[in-house]
Amino acid sequence: MTHFRQRLPLRDGLFLTDGGLETVLIFQQGVELASFAAIDLMRRPEGPQILRDYFEPYLDIARSAGTGLVLETPTWRASPDWAEPVGFTDLSQLADANRRGLDLTDQIRRANATPTMPIVVSGCIGPRGDGYNPGQIMSVEAAESYHAWQIEIFANGAADLVSAITMTNISEAVGIARAAKAHSIPVVISFTVETDGNLPTGDDLGEAIAAVDGATGAYPVYYMINCAHPDHFAETLSSASSWRDRLGGIRANASKRSHAELDCACDLDDGDPVELGRQLAELRQRFPQLTVLGGCCGTDHRHIAEIAKATGSLSSA
Repeated sequence: MTHFRQRLPLRDGLFLTDGGLETVLIFQQGVELASFAAIDLMRRPEGPQILRDYFEPYLDIARSAGTGLVLETPTWRASPDWAEPVGFTDLSQLADANRRGLDLTDQIRRANATPTMPIVVSGCIGPRGDGYNPGQIMSVEAAESYHAWQIEIFANGAADLVSAITMTNISEAVGIARAAKAHSIPVVISFTVETDGNLPTGDDLGEAIAAVDGATGAYPVYYMINCAHPDHFAETLSSASSWRDRLGGIRANASKRSHAELDCACDLDDGDPVELGRQLAELRQRFPQLTVLGGCCGTDHRHIAEIAKATGSLSSA
């Protein structure tokens, strides 16, 4: 049973997210994840507890700050093409892992949500290919057909919405939005941008949002930016026009490195949590429609705590 699918509370006040799930597990906790995929944990007996422990500090921060919390399922790389690289022998195993990942996230929600800390469960979908390199771009029809497999699982379960995270191109985003619409589940589209503020395809962010809206009857609830540092897109937001009102959230990288530099890096650049918190708080002050704030690669509970402090939600004491 879903809690908020018919009326999402995400525009009613500040909602925090977690940080970079995979980078925390791999670089800070020494957890091995096949193909950088957290869904790999659902193949292991200890996997659910690892995820419960991972989410605990974010629950504590949101509880203390009196904010909402968006919990993403550990399914960013859990669509059909990732079955074999991650180690699933068939799609039925992968589908079961998706369902169990969703059920676990909902269990965490049920055990922790309060009237002052509403928790939204988001079915997380990643790009079919690489999150930094768009590679061969699918048609809208191919993207809709491909992603419908995972969206149907979320629509039939406890997900309040679907979040398409680290989208690199327009047609895949349109296909996902259409598939979500066909399954009557709300969707958020989160584009990633390069250091120039444009999509990895070179497309302008505002034009990408306008294109998806135009092709789907403005079906996405809102749009986000993720897997980029505020230095990379602050100017883009400052020069934006009407499409800026469609932007509802940011999940920022800790690092100021480019995607190409991050791809080659063997270390974790966790940046400056205080600076990142301040930058996101300043963006929210300038653009109050940004009601979902959190982290992506390289961030952890320290960054989220600083976001909460800088927005005035959490005491600095």
